[in-house]
Amino acid sequence: MLRNHIRRPRLAQPRRPFLGGRVFAACWLLAAFRVSFAAERLLPAPASITEQEAARHVHALADDAFEGREGGSRGGRAAATYIVEQIESLGYQPAGDEGSYYQSFGAGLRNVLAWLPGSDPEVASEVVVVGAHYDHVGYGTAQNSFGPFGFVHNGADDNASGVAGLIELMEAVQQLPERPRRSILFAFWDGEEKGLLGSRHFLRIRPPVLADKRLAFCLNLDMIGRLRERRLTVFGSRTGVGLRSLLLAANNRSGGGSGLELVFDWDLNEDSDHYAFVEAGVPVAMLHTGLHDQYHRPSDDVALVNQPGIPLVVRLGLQIVMELTEAEDVPAFREACRSESNVTRRRFEGERPAVRPPRGRWGILSRADPADPGLPLVIEVATDSPAARGGLHAGDRLVTIDGERIIDQGAMIRRLGNAGRDCQIGLERKGLLVIARLIDDSD
Repeated sequence: MLRNHIRRPRLAQPRRPFLGGRVFAACWLLAAFRVSFAAERLLPAPASITEQEAARHVHALADDAFEGREGGSRGGRAAATYIVEQIESLGYQPAGDEGSYYQSFGAGLRNVLAWLPGSDPEVASEVVVVGAHYDHVGYGTAQNSFGPFGFVHNGADDNASGVAGLIELMEAVQQLPERPRRSILFAFWDGEEKGLLGSRHFLRIRPPVLADKRLAFCLNLDMIGRLRERRLTVFGSRTGVGLRSLLLAANNRSGGGSGLELVFDWDLNEDSDHYAFVEAGVPVAMLHTGLHDQYHRPSDDVALVNQPGIPLVVRLGLQIVMELTEAEDVPAFREACRSESNVTRRRFEGERPAVRPPRGRWGILSRADPADPGLPLVIEVATDSPAARGGLHAGDRLVTIDGERIIDQGAMIRRLGNAGRDCQIGLERKGLLVIARLIDDSD
């Protein structure tokens, strides 16, 4: 992961206890999200993502033999060769230069690109890019390391973990009984630590296989090796209209979802390859397990990687890819995301209207979200109201009413008004789906 100006990482804050509700992965959930393929079709694919295989790749790429995988170096080129050796037997078409997997650029740098054409002629020209950078910072300098310098920076988390995850995801896609409708471009980026060089080169000089294609989405796996308390940070959820709903469905899918606690971060910084796609107007999501004291230091080594956590993140990545490749439409890019940040998130989630509208008989005050109209945000719950007694909190997002998916806030208000005295609310809380029962016991 790139930092233009190296700064001390912010450590994760202590996890607050999960409050209220029951996670529900019932059959009605799948119907509520109107999935276009049966969940049972995917079961062999997520099961193929294993801790042992992911750990094997992390151990290999984080070995001293690769000398920290600096872009353009002997170790960096050797790492690219290792990746090609792992994927060339999977049956994907090479998407690099002259029929190879390599896309060369700069001083000895090269992306590794593989291609899976879509099965549906109507949407096969739309491409989902799934990527992870494989380079790191070599022996470290004052510009790219917290030190000490002169020692191999193995980058086990940054980003051997993401590369291992991407290889596992590629293997899982091969377990699907049918090819996805949309096309997938698998990309192992080089030169990320030097300024997103590989992804920017790819966007500037596209491979011939993409000549008549549209980039519809980019999923980025960067530093997924330190999962703590099942908490995963997701960057980019504001870049596509309805993207948060898609991520929610993927995370909670019966039989294949990971059921992780998701932290939706609104900041978009020039710190990993997904940012190059944001610059190009392509919606993105980056999965990231958080910074730590070993970030950009020689101590980012295999022993500290949460090996059982990597498959959980990769299974979520697989579900996201399947949601995107099988959906009727891919989320459209939101220009407004460029001016949003965690500052605007806190304002959006925390400010109360100067003139408060009536909360209705359920005691809920909500706010529409232009990034995801189908997930109205609860900003206030009246004391001793049916909503309060049912366990709703400010910050929850409403998803269903009596098992039926919410379309927008206006429809939500009408349906709550017409609901009976006993109402079931499906809501999202930290990326998890929770059901609450509201009882109107007023006379």
